[in-house]
Amino acid sequence: MRAMWKGAVSFGLVNVPVKLYSATEDHDISFRQVHREDGGRIHYRRVCAIDGEEVSYDDIAKGYETEDGEMVVITDEDLKNLPNQSSKEIAVEKFVPAEQIDPMLLDKPYYLEPEKAAAKAYALLRDSLEAADRMALVTVAIRNRKNMAVLRVRDGIIVLQTMLWPDEIRSAEFANLGDVGSATERELAMASMLIESLSGDYEPQEFEDDYAQAVESMVEAKLAGGEVKAPPEAKDGSGEVVDLLEALQRSVDRAKSSRGEPVAEKTAAAATAKKAAAKKTATKKTATKAAAKKKAS
Repeated sequence: MRAMWKGAVSFGLVNVPVKLYSATEDHDISFRQVHREDGGRIHYRRVCAIDGEEVSYDDIAKGYETEDGEMVVITDEDLKNLPNQSSKEIAVEKFVPAEQIDPMLLDKPYYLEPEKAAAKAYALLRDSLEAADRMALVTVAIRNRKNMAVLRVRDGIIVLQTMLWPDEIRSAEFANLGDVGSATERELAMASMLIESLSGDYEPQEFEDDYAQAVESMVEAKLAGGEVKAPPEAKDGSGEVVDLLEALQRSVDRAKSSRGEPVAEKTAAAATAKKAAAKKTATKKTATKAAAKKKAS
């Protein structure tokens, strides 16, 4: 694994230099959008909603939309002035009982690895967390964003797990929540028997992602059956472009065509005109040289 962040855990006067690694990876199946007829990929252009022009990456900025629909443009300089944008410190605010952290608040987990010179301090923090049966509530800036997080121990490794902010948890305001009533004693007894019959320990190896496996098997079957589309090259992108002016003209024509505007004369006509102009220029140069030679003699 490759470290995505380097900094230090600080609690009291103890400083533990560490590296941060993502503890999870996404194995979800993702599909591409393609043209049903030939399998060609679907591409999207960055178009301004006001003038309809395609916008280059250099001209794209961040914008904040207000509740009434107004847009405020945010510059890089604005972002630099925000707090905790480049801190390399995992600051321990307090050590709290583990049961006080609602699992709904927990977000993405990361492994913390100590730098070579900090192994002893790392072990001290890890063992102290385990002995106290508490989590360290910390603040940390990851990807230029301040986060609340907790430090906990898993399999002898300190895990930093980012947290959602309290106002990011929605209230369970269901219309019929107060009408569900209560279970009877007989119902509870039967449910308890069912729970007891299904009780056991969590064994991760017992579960697998059958959807991902089914997709992979389906794709392999299609490959074996020759159900593969080899998309042809785009019509306007094939062949070598020799003339820079012609390439620019094609680009202008394509942009105008996408906006419904009339385009310049076709490439073939343009090429014919270009050859005629070149021939005329050559004839003129020949005549000029002949006149100069005659004058000199």
